[in-house]
Amino acid sequence: MRLARAYLATLVVFIVVDLIWIAFVVIGMYEREIGQMLLDSPNGATAAVFYLGYIAGVLLLASVPAIDKRSWKTAAINGAVLGAIAYGTYTVTNYTVLTGWTMTLVVTDIVWGAFITALCGVVGYVAARPAM
Repeated sequence: MRLARAYLATLVVFIVVDLIWIAFVVIGMYEREIGQMLLDSPNGATAAVFYLGYIAGVLLLASVPAIDKRSWKTAAINGAVLGAIAYGTYTVTNYTVLTGWTMTLVVTDIVWGAFITALCGVVGYVAARPAM
């Protein structure tokens, strides 16, 4: 039950924070940097598959180890590493194979991935930890 609560809380926080980031911060940069490659509207089904799977990974690799160690810092560190690697894989691959992908996008995506995944690792930890 605790992990289900943690999954739901983490999913909600991730979606809300990520959508705010996309709508108010990064969309302008994406339009300037790679506007010609953007779809008219995002593919919601693909986004849903990513969000659902990624949150399971965040819990498994960041939140659960933190619960075992009783340390929110473990959740934050593991989440930051996971996020930097996951988002870095995406953005560095794009930089490697796509014309127009910029170093600005690479750095922004890696920093964002590290931040949001660290945040969500901690959210999962707090939502799932036993009373202390």
